[in-house]
Amino acid sequence: MQNIFNFLKKNDIGNPPWDYYFLQNLDEKEYPQYLAKIFNYRTGDKLPLKYNFKTKNWIIDKNKCKTFNQKMQWLKLYGVTSLICDCTDKVKVRDYVKEKIGKEYLKPALQICDKFGEIDFDKLPNSFVLKCNHGCKWQYIIKNKEKYLNNELLFKITGKKITGWLEQHYCYFNNFELNYKTITPKILIEPLMRDKINIPSVEIEIYCFNGIPKLILENADDLINQSFDLSIKLTKKFNFVRVDWMIYKNKLYFEELTFIPYSGFHNFINNYDLKFGQLFNIGESIE
Repeated sequence: MQNIFNFLKKNDIGNPPWDYYFLQNLDEKEYPQYLAKIFNYRTGDKLPLKYNFKTKNWIIDKNKCKTFNQKMQWLKLYGVTSLICDCTDKVKVRDYVKEKIGKEYLKPALQICDKFGEIDFDKLPNSFVLKCNHGCKWQYIIKNKEKYLNNELLFKITGKKITGWLEQHYCYFNNFELNYKTITPKILIEPLMRDKINIPSVEIEIYCFNGIPKLILENADDLINQSFDLSIKLTKKFNFVRVDWMIYKNKLYFEELTFIPYSGFHNFINNYDLKFGQLFNIGESIE
C-alpha cells in the first residue's frame, strides 16, 4: 500500500488548465490522468480510473463509467473509429450524408481549399461562411464580401487566424477529442444560408442513442418528423451521436454529426447525467 501511495505522490500532475503545446507533447499513455483532472475541474465529478500494471499506465475504467459525461470521456480516448473520424471531418462527412440520405440535404460546398491564399473570392457570393473542417466553431461569417475585402485589417486578421487553425489540432484545445486528431485540415466555404442576414437560421439538435432519437432541442413544427427519420438513417452505426440540422427557406439541411457534445462536460440538472448515461453502452457494436 505504501508503494502505491508513493507512486501516486510521485506522479502528481498538478491542476488544469494546461496550455495547448503542453498537451500536444504528452505521451498518449498519459491522457487518462490528465483527462480525469480536467473532468473533475470542469464538472466536479470523478472519472473512474484504474491502473494497468501490465502496461504501467492509468486507463479509464469502462465498467465504472455510468453517467453520460463519464461515457463521453471514455469515447474520446477509446471509442474513435475511422468512420467516426470521417464523419467528424466537415468535408468527408458530405460523402457519408450523400450515401445515406441524399445530396439534397447538403449545403453547397462553394470551394474547398488547403490554404487561405487559395480562396478565389471573385467566385464567391456576397455572403458566405469560411470554416475549417477539423475543428468546432473554427469559422468566420462574411455577410458582405465587398466590405470584407475592402477592410484590409479584417482580411489580414481572418487570414492569419484561419492559417493558424490549419496548423493546429483541435483535440488539444478541446480536451482530447481524438476523433479530430487525424483529419487533414482544409477550408470549406459554404453560402450563408439565412432567411434574414442578421438572424441565424433555426437549428435542430437530435440526440441519438443506438441509432434511435431520444432527445430533441428546438421545435421546428412539421420538419420534426422528417429530421427524426433522416437522423435514424445517419446514426445506425453509432452508439451515440448528436445530429445537427438547420432550416432554410422551409427546407431541412444537414449541419454536422457531433460525437462528443460539449466535450462531455454537460451541466445536467437533477440526475439526468445518469439517466442519459443509461441509454447506451460504450465499447459495444450495435450492428
